[in-house]
Amino acid sequence: MRNRLVWTLGLGAFGLAFSITTTSAYLAPLLERFTDSRTVISGIIAAEGIFALGMSLVIGPWSDSFHTPLGRRRPFMLVALPGLAGALALMGLMPNLWTTTVVVLAFYVAYYVYEPPYRGLYPDLLDESMFGRAQGVQHLLRGAALGIVLIAGSQLFDIWHAAPFILAAGVTVIACGVPVAWVREEIGQGERVYTGVGAYLRTSWTVLREEELVRRFLLANALWEGAFAAARTFAFLYVTKGLHEPSSTATGVLGCVAVGYVIAAIISGRLGDKFGLAPVIFGAAIVYAGGLFGAGFADTWHPAYYAVIIPVAVAAGTVMTLSWGLLFKLMPAHRRGAIAGLALGTKGIGLLFTVVAGVAIDAFSSTFAKTDGYQVLWPLCAIPIALSVPLVGSLLGRERPTDTGAHEALRE
Repeated sequence: MRNRLVWTLGLGAFGLAFSITTTSAYLAPLLERFTDSRTVISGIIAAEGIFALGMSLVIGPWSDSFHTPLGRRRPFMLVALPGLAGALALMGLMPNLWTTTVVVLAFYVAYYVYEPPYRGLYPDLLDESMFGRAQGVQHLLRGAALGIVLIAGSQLFDIWHAAPFILAAGVTVIACGVPVAWVREEIGQGERVYTGVGAYLRTSWTVLREEELVRRFLLANALWEGAFAAARTFAFLYVTKGLHEPSSTATGVLGCVAVGYVIAAIISGRLGDKFGLAPVIFGAAIVYAGGLFGAGFADTWHPAYYAVIIPVAVAAGTVMTLSWGLLFKLMPAHRRGAIAGLALGTKGIGLLFTVVAGVAIDAFSSTFAKTDGYQVLWPLCAIPIALSVPLVGSLLGRERPTDTGAHEALRE
C-alpha cells in the first residue's frame, strides 16, 4: 500500500520534471530565433525565479489551512493542470519574442500553483522512515523524464521546434493529474481559510526566523538550484555553440546526465536511509563541485568525456534526490506547507543565477573565444555547490529521529 502511494506521488514529479526540463532545455534555442543575446534569453528563463519566490510563499502556507472535501493540497493542484497543459502547448507556436514570453510566464504561474501543495503531500502522507526511499522513487521518475526530454526532445526539436512542447503538454497533464485523482488526503474539519497575502508572508518570515536548521537548508537549496538551473539552461548550447559539436553529441552528453540521475535515484535513497541523508549529500556535493570545476578546462570535445560525465551526474543527482528528504526531516509537522513554500522560494532565488550565467557567457565571449564564452559556465556553477558543502556539514547529525506513529492512523 505504501509503495503504491510512493509511486503515485512520484508521477507528479515526473510530470513537473518533464515540463520544466522541456522549457529549460529547449526554450533557449527556441528564443534564439528571435534574439542572439544570452542575457535576454537567460532573463526570460530566470523569470521563473520571481514566480517561485513570490507565489510559493503564499500558496504553501495557504495550502496548510485550505480544508475542502478534496483535501488541502489537491484543489490547488487541480486548478493548475489546465494552465500547465495550455501554456506548454502554445509555447512553441508563438510568432515573436514577446508573445512567447507571455506564454512562458503563464506556465510559471501554473507550475508554482501546483508544486508547493504537491511537495506538502509527501510529509502529510508518508512516514518519516520512507522519506529517503520516496525521494529516490521521485527522482528515478524525474531522471526518466529528464532522459526522455533530453534525448527524444532534441530529435523532435530538430524536426519541428514546437514538437517537444506539445509532447510535454500531454505528458504533464496526465502525469500531474494522477496524484490529484488517486491520492487520498485526510479531510480536515475546519473551514476554507484565506487570511491574506500579508498574513502568509508573515508566516513564512516567522518560520524563516525561528527554524535555524531549516534556514541553513534553505540557503544550501538556493545554491543547488542556482547551479542546476544555469547548467540545465545552457548545457545544450554549450555543446552545440561552444564546442561546435552536432546535436547528436549534445544528445549523448545529456543522455549521460540522465543516466547518472537515474543511477542516483536508484541508490541514493537507500544510502540516505542507512547512513543519514545529510552525510550522503555532504559527500556527493564535494564530488559534484569538483566535477564542475574540472569541466571548465575543456574547450574541445573528446568522446572520453562521456565516462567522466556519468559519475559527476550521479553526485549531482544524489544531492538533488535527497535534498527534500532532508528538509522533511528538519521541518516541524505543523509548518509543512509553509516550509515547502519557502523551499520553492529559495529555488526561485537560485533560478536568478541563470541571469548571472547568461551575462557571464556574454562577458567572457572574447576571453574564451574558442567556446564563445560558454566555457565559463562550469566553474561558475561549481562555486555555489562548493559553498553549500559547509552548510550541509553543519546539518550532520541534526535530522529529526523517525517517528512512525504519527502516520499510522492516516494510512489505515
